[in-house]
Amino acid sequence: MTGLAVRAAAAVRSPRGRAPADRPAALDYYRDLLTPFGEKPDEELLGRGAHVHHRDLADLLVADEGVGRSRPELLIVTHALPDVVPFTAVAPHMTDRLGGLAANFAIAQQGLAAPFTALRIASAYHRAGRAAEVVLAVLEQTTLPTPFPLVQDTPLIDSAAAVVLGASTEGEAGLAFARAYSAASAVAALGEDALGPDVGEHGTLLVLGPWVTEDVPERSPVHRVAPGSYCTSLWLELADHWQEWRDTYRRVVLCDTDPRSGRSHVALFARGEG
Repeated sequence: MTGLAVRAAAAVRSPRGRAPADRPAALDYYRDLLTPFGEKPDEELLGRGAHVHHRDLADLLVADEGVGRSRPELLIVTHALPDVVPFTAVAPHMTDRLGGLAANFAIAQQGLAAPFTALRIASAYHRAGRAAEVVLAVLEQTTLPTPFPLVQDTPLIDSAAAVVLGASTEGEAGLAFARAYSAASAVAALGEDALGPDVGEHGTLLVLGPWVTEDVPERSPVHRVAPGSYCTSLWLELADHWQEWRDTYRRVVLCDTDPRSGRSHVALFARGEG
């Protein structure tokens, strides 16, 4: 059995939010949530938000032809920021839209590490023969009840990405997931000890997320992701460019550093490897 290769992907940026009539439930929810802690929601901040629910983002991803025709056996939803209101279990909802047969769950409270964790889990499911096709969704909405500097100061946009991974075959020239890992810094994550001394000699593309601020060793072509997203940044770019990168490079290295923890995370995709 070989690994999981990218089969399709979709990206969503700054979708239209919900109408004001749909918003009171969020305010009531946050009042109930915060009052026991002596806090109250910032009504002005909530009023300015787009109120794009995670369910809205999932529905837009499923509307993409490549994602919508997938029938995964495993579906993982990841996010670093919470939903506007958690009134929908989004992983089961998205699974229902994609055939209804996938084992499904969400990964949160890991910052931007969540999608990297999801890739490791997906790979383990595949190696165990439990998932020939996997959908990984990364969701990010920015309407919050209290100020959160990462959102307001960046500023972040509402966004989402989905990647469909399917079983690769021996000798296939697909872009297959090889491994994911983390390190104390981007320099350590992208050094020779992690990627090997020949990383720049075999058509490697280094994709750096907007939160990588260190001077990293640029031994190969570098694609830098523009600011505006937190957890979704690398995956939006992968969704936009995976076919081009598959046809041009032998290896694609995705790396970003969580601004809240300072820890860097890497996912390596390789053509013809799994």
